[in-house]
Amino acid sequence: MPHRFRPLSLGLLALMAVLPVSAQLALDAARPPVAAKKPKDVTVHGDPRIDDYFWLRDQTDPAVLAHLRAENAYTEAVTAPLQPLRETLYAEMVGRLKETDTNVPSKKGEWYYYSRTEKGKQYPIYCRKHLTTSAPEVVILDVNELAKGEKFMAVGRQAVSDSGHLLAYSVDVTGHRDYQLRVKDLRTGALVPQAVGQASSFVWAADNDTLFYVQEDPVSKRSHHLGRWTLSTGKQAWLFDEKDELFDLRLQRSRDGAYLFCESASKTTSEVRALRADSPAGDWRVLLPRVTDHKYSADYRDGLFYIVTNEGAKNYRIVTAPVATPDRAHWTEFVPHTPAVKISDIDLFARFAVISEREDGLPWLRVIDLRTRASHRIAFPEPVFTAGLTGNLDYETDAVRFTYESLVTPSSVIAYDMAKRTREVLKQTEVLGGYDPAQYRSERVWATATDGTRVPVSLVWRADRRAAGPQPLYLYGYGSYGANLPDSFSSARLSLLDRGVIYAIAHIRGGGELGEPWREAGRMKNKMTTFTDFIACAEHLIKAGYTSPDRLVTSGGSAGGLLMGAVLNLRPDLFHAAVVKVPFVDVLNTMLDASLPLTTSEYIEWGNPNVKAEYTWMRAYSPYENLRAQAYPAILVTTALNDSQVPYWEGAKYVARLRTLKTDARPLLLKISLDPAGHGGASGRYDALRETAFDYAFLLAELKLK
Repeated sequence: MPHRFRPLSLGLLALMAVLPVSAQLALDAARPPVAAKKPKDVTVHGDPRIDDYFWLRDQTDPAVLAHLRAENAYTEAVTAPLQPLRETLYAEMVGRLKETDTNVPSKKGEWYYYSRTEKGKQYPIYCRKHLTTSAPEVVILDVNELAKGEKFMAVGRQAVSDSGHLLAYSVDVTGHRDYQLRVKDLRTGALVPQAVGQASSFVWAADNDTLFYVQEDPVSKRSHHLGRWTLSTGKQAWLFDEKDELFDLRLQRSRDGAYLFCESASKTTSEVRALRADSPAGDWRVLLPRVTDHKYSADYRDGLFYIVTNEGAKNYRIVTAPVATPDRAHWTEFVPHTPAVKISDIDLFARFAVISEREDGLPWLRVIDLRTRASHRIAFPEPVFTAGLTGNLDYETDAVRFTYESLVTPSSVIAYDMAKRTREVLKQTEVLGGYDPAQYRSERVWATATDGTRVPVSLVWRADRRAAGPQPLYLYGYGSYGANLPDSFSSARLSLLDRGVIYAIAHIRGGGELGEPWREAGRMKNKMTTFTDFIACAEHLIKAGYTSPDRLVTSGGSAGGLLMGAVLNLRPDLFHAAVVKVPFVDVLNTMLDASLPLTTSEYIEWGNPNVKAEYTWMRAYSPYENLRAQAYPAILVTTALNDSQVPYWEGAKYVARLRTLKTDARPLLLKISLDPAGHGGASGRYDALRETAFDYAFLLAELKLK
């Protein structure tokens, strides 16, 4: 049975504080054992499972918090010599920010809405102006005021009633994503007496008095209750409960305000209900009853539903249907299926539609004139970029707004005249300190996976720091849920590039960069492909001369933490160091516990381990189970006590077990936020930069860069 550990003594911590870095790191292999706890011993499908660290799940056990505090103390002691570097990095990152800044206003009704920041304040301030952008400012929500007395503050959704008088918004003060619904009367500044509590999504009806909302199950975190709150009477009504544990509910409203939609969706199937916004007491109508593996969404314009569907179209197509008869017999093709192009969404305006689509791993925006059906793509100037719609609140406009950025170009908000095909840059994010994009280069290369598939990799570096031979390289990945890793700009990342580090993004299968087939090739029984793709990307970058194993570092978070855990088990020799953030590494134990948040809804992402065949394929890659006696890279694991998406104990158990097995003397560190913090880390912008500086300092120290 593996050795177990006890918390570090104060004497040892004091000793560590004065040791040189090399001696501190050597302590990692010589930590004293912890008092033994009874392991969990079960057999699943004939496979004996002994979990020596199951006890770390019990937050009420004083030994658990003592263990976590000792881990933090150990990490801080080992990394204490890096404090000057952390402060330097933090100062660099803050120094590039325009700390007092204002976003571009967006018009809705009689008001222009925007947010702004002030130097020294952690959170945004949401404001509006009446009729014109030169009118006096009205602050509708100052998140800094909301955060007073709180250690964590996250604002979720916001929605203003049609009259402009009422603001519905949600806040989480725990980091557990327990968003509480509030309604503020913008005429008086007073809160409306609360009748609802928690809500994951919500929309206003057209009567300025009815708010529809979705509530989560407090344990499973599954959004499954649809309710209606009439503010004038305080009455609530439960309208619908989603019974299927694979599905969650989400609310939205058409841009013209005419229809409300409630989408019930799993990872592979969906069903949409619709209600006229001016009939809040009416019945929600199912547009198309759910059929397994039929995924669709709906929007409304001028008497028609626009339905984005994968029926007969792996990468989706768009059809229209009359409101009275939205069934398949009355569909009219609007945008046909093109196998090489993934349709992600449609945005409807009075005279135009904008299709968000992806081709060859890149995002595109297609404009369709609804009067003539003529269409064109908006052109972008760089070979590697990301773009997407933003701030389009006005239905009647011909000027659609989108953001554009790349690995070297800071984010810009651009207004594009869909009729004239002209564009205007409304704002580009300022990067202070003399940033010159001409000093940097980006490109996309293709690695070859084990089955011959070409996998795109995006790279960026500082041109005058590019060495003739291998140099330090930071490889990042995710590869799950069909999510797209954007080729976006980061001013914080400049602290790496300016020190000669190449930054690379591996667009591996399981993500959605190359459409639905790309996602399907890296999920369920095909999940191992995600990990072998990432290994292939690392091998390609080494073979092509960009880097070498002793100069290659890596990182991923959440499902990207699963990626890190699996890859480091399979090929630890490829990497010198890794930052593993809020990692989903205890896959089998988590997926065998249906009481945990997200578990049941993820049966069709990873598999259901209660089914023997699915258990078998998950058992082959689950990082916690596949840790073994071998040399590993230097590893920093970060997590948070209040994380509701990946419980803190996954990272804690992973570190504890790895220490019993690893054969090297490289550092293995756990950094856990014991104060309120969520899956995404700290909520304040300055606190978030301090976390980034900590991670970067660890990697730069391993690369022997300052």
